[in-house]
Amino acid sequence: MTKLLGMFLFLSAIAMGGSIYDYTMKAIDGKQQPLAAFKGQVILMVNVASQCGYTPQYEGLEKLYETHKSQGFVIAGFPANNFGGQEPGTDAEIQTFCKSKYSVTFPMFSKVSVEGADQAPLYRFLTSAAANPKTAGEIQWNFTKFLIGRNGIVVKRFEPEVEPLSTELVSAIEAELKKK
Repeated sequence: MTKLLGMFLFLSAIAMGGSIYDYTMKAIDGKQQPLAAFKGQVILMVNVASQCGYTPQYEGLEKLYETHKSQGFVIAGFPANNFGGQEPGTDAEIQTFCKSKYSVTFPMFSKVSVEGADQAPLYRFLTSAAANPKTAGEIQWNFTKFLIGRNGIVVKRFEPEVEPLSTELVSAIEAELKKK
């Protein structure tokens, strides 16, 4: 039933032009979090993992968040165990790791699947050629980043090797923050 509902929401989002605001995700603390709560903010959505070569990007992500959050910027971390089993922990273990190792304060969500048959509806939307032709395509690895504009529409996609504090990513975020 949940998969059917997810598919319905996905198809509805495509039919209506859709945005990330059409989705509700479970936060890492277990509470349901409507993404519509982030309306009007610039969002960087990142599929994260605790045992990946890119895991040190948490440090840059936190710096990026601290630098720009007062301007209406938020990072949404989505742990995923799709690639190399690099996120094997429970939500509680992931949360403890992120806080103790990298002092993460940006919103973290419950572990999801970002590819395959059990792909979360949000990630089906983000990677859909019908919904987001400019940023479509399967997630290839951990720390893929999607920049979402203040209107909830996907603006740009950054692959894992793009560091959080890179000129390319920071410039794109700052350009979106200037838009009202």
